[in-house]
Amino acid sequence: MKKRIYDMILLTVGAFLFALAVNLFIIPNNLGEGGVTGVTIILYYVFQWSPGLVNLVINSFLILVGYKFLDKTSIVYTIIAVALNSLFLHLTESWRIDSHEIVVNAIFAGVLVGVGLGLIIRAGGTTAGTAILARITHKYLDWNISYGLLFFDLIVAFSSLFIIGPERLMLTIIALYIGTKVMDFIIEGLNPKKAVTIISSHQDAIAEKVITVMDRGVTVLSGHGYYTKTPKEVLYIVISKQEVSVLKKIVRKEDPNAFITIHDVRDVFGEGFLELSK
Repeated sequence: MKKRIYDMILLTVGAFLFALAVNLFIIPNNLGEGGVTGVTIILYYVFQWSPGLVNLVINSFLILVGYKFLDKTSIVYTIIAVALNSLFLHLTESWRIDSHEIVVNAIFAGVLVGVGLGLIIRAGGTTAGTAILARITHKYLDWNISYGLLFFDLIVAFSSLFIIGPERLMLTIIALYIGTKVMDFIIEGLNPKKAVTIISSHQDAIAEKVITVMDRGVTVLSGHGYYTKTPKEVLYIVISKQEVSVLKKIVRKEDPNAFITIHDVRDVFGEGFLELSK
């Protein structure tokens, strides 16, 4: 029950911030947007149709598509997010802020959109539209949700070229990119992790130092060189981004000829990190 309440808070705050981005920064500055919201904004510029109402109508059809591809919880949360988003778009339609710096407005539009969508996706929902397509590509093609969303949003944004003009389109692309980075930050958290693989002839000394100096666990994998067939023990370590330099110093001291690969890790669960239930 606590998790459901927490998710509802995230959905509500996310939908509200997204609506503020549209009504405070995007529409007053004749900027565009991606996804269904971008379509509703184009229709608003051309026909003065209410973005909240058009958003609700179009997304109602797209939710039917997502129903076949997303799990039950995601669909329920998406319906709630779409309803809240449409409501807040309607309630804040007349809200304005006294700011005439269009570049600053584009930046803040991207930030608010990124935070809003990030909170909604983190709760397990979407704002339907291209967000549903991004979730589908993430589920079946393992695309990053944020960049999948950017890909589909750019398609819609470029279609607004003849309505808002090239300068406003360029600012829209900047806002979309900022929104993607901010959303990525909200989804993945404040402390991204790194997975490190180490192949060394001094693996025991390195592992001992990692455990005693860094207080991190080390997994030892068995492997061998394909050409030489020589058995090798491979060290696998997951650490925070800030700990990478410490690990490099340890490896450099114990074995300057060690082979190291470092790559980003999106989610880490287990002892020393987040519980799997979270």
